Amino acid sequence: MSIPMEDLRKELQVARTDEHRQQALAKMEDLRLQAENSIRSAQKNIAYSTREFPIETILQKYQDGKETEENELFIPDYQRDYKWDVKTLSRFIESILLDFPIPYIYIANVSAEDPELDGRVEIIDGSQRIRALDYFVTNQVSLQDLKELKALEGFYFDDLPAGRKRRFLRETLRFVELKGEVSESHRRDLFERINSGMKKLVGAETRHGSEFASSPFYKQIIVPCSDDALFSKLAPLSNKKKSNGDHLELVTRYFAYLNDLASYDGKVLQFLEEFLAKSVARDDNAIAADFAEFNKTMQFIDTHFAMGFRRTPTSKTTPRARFEAIAVGVALALRESPHITAPATPVSEWLFSEEFQSVISADSANNKSQLLARIDYVKNRVMGG
Repeated sequence: MSIPMEDLRKELQVARTDEHRQQALAKMEDLRLQAENSIRSAQKNIAYSTREFPIETILQKYQDGKETEENELFIPDYQRDYKWDVKTLSRFIESILLDFPIPYIYIANVSAEDPELDGRVEIIDGSQRIRALDYFVTNQVSLQDLKELKALEGFYFDDLPAGRKRRFLRETLRFVELKGEVSESHRRDLFERINSGMKKLVGAETRHGSEFASSPFYKQIIVPCSDDALFSKLAPLSNKKKSNGDHLELVTRYFAYLNDLASYDGKVLQFLEEFLAKSVARDDNAIAADFAEFNKTMQFIDTHFAMGFRRTPTSKTTPRARFEAIAVGVALALRESPHITAPATPVSEWLFSEEFQSVISADSANNKSQLLARIDYVKNRVMGG
C-alpha cells in the first residue's frame, strides 16, 4: 500500500541523513508515477467535434416527433424539468438578437446501446436554451424585463418584422457533439460535471446507502419489489440503468405517489426522501398490505397491458412518466373499485392515443399538475370515469 504524499513530505522534513532523504524522494517520485498512470487509465477516449446549426434546424430536429418521443434531438430523463422563468428566457432571446456569444450546447450521438435511441441525439447540456427557443418561436411566451431592447417588451415572435424573424431563424448556435461509444453513464457524468463541477450520487444511489435503507419498509418492500420477476418483465431496463438502481427508483416512486401524493410539491428527490422517512414506522401489517397491493397491481397490468410499461414490443427501457401514469393510475383505480377485473375502456383505445402521449411527454414532467394529469388519465380509463 502506497504511503500518502502528505506523509512522505513529513518523512522528508525529518530525514536525518542524505540516504534517508533519497529514499523519501524516490518514494515521492514513485507516487507521482502512480498518479500519472491512474489519470491515464481513467481518462475516457471520447471523440468530439464542434459544429453550428441554424436555430430553424435545431427546432425542427427538436420538435418533429417530440410528442411520440421520436424527435432526433431529445432531452433525457435526468434533466427533464424546464426551470427558466420568463425573464431568463427573454434575456437569452435578447442575447441572440444582439449577436452576443452563446455558450456551447453539448450533445451526444447515441449509439446502438438502445435500439430505440439509435441515430438520435441526446442533449447533455443546453436543454433550457433549446426549450426557450421552442417556447418563443411558437409564440407561447412574450419578451419581458429586457435590458437593452426595451422596444421589444411584450413582443411575441410573430410580432417581429418578417425579415427579423427570418434572420433570427438563420442565427446559429454552436454545439459540441460527443461521438463514438459514449455510454449513458458517461453522458450523465458529463451533465453533472458541467452543472455542478463534480459527480454526485443522486436518487436511488443515494437512498440505497442512506439510513432509510435499513428500515423494514425499505428492506421488505422496496428491495424485494424492485427484484420481483414479474415487475422486471413489465419494466425492462438496460444493464446500466439496473446497475444505477433505476428499478429501486421506480418502485419508490410508485409507493410514494400512491400513498402520499398530497404532499408532493414538484421536488422529486426531496419528496421521495421524506416519504421514506415517514415509512420507517410502518408496522408488519402495513408492510404486508403494501406487498399484496403491489402484486395485485402488477398482475392486473400483466393481464391487460400487453407490453407492460414498454412503448413497443422490443423496448428495453421504461420511461418514468409512462410507468408512473400506468402503475399508480391502475393502483388507485383498484383501491377505489377492488373488484374491477378489466379496464372499463379497452387499453388499445387510449394507450396509443395522442391524448395519452401528450400527458406523459409534456415538458416539466415532474410538475405536480402534470403528474396528477397522467395518473388520473389512466385511473379514469380503468374505472370508466
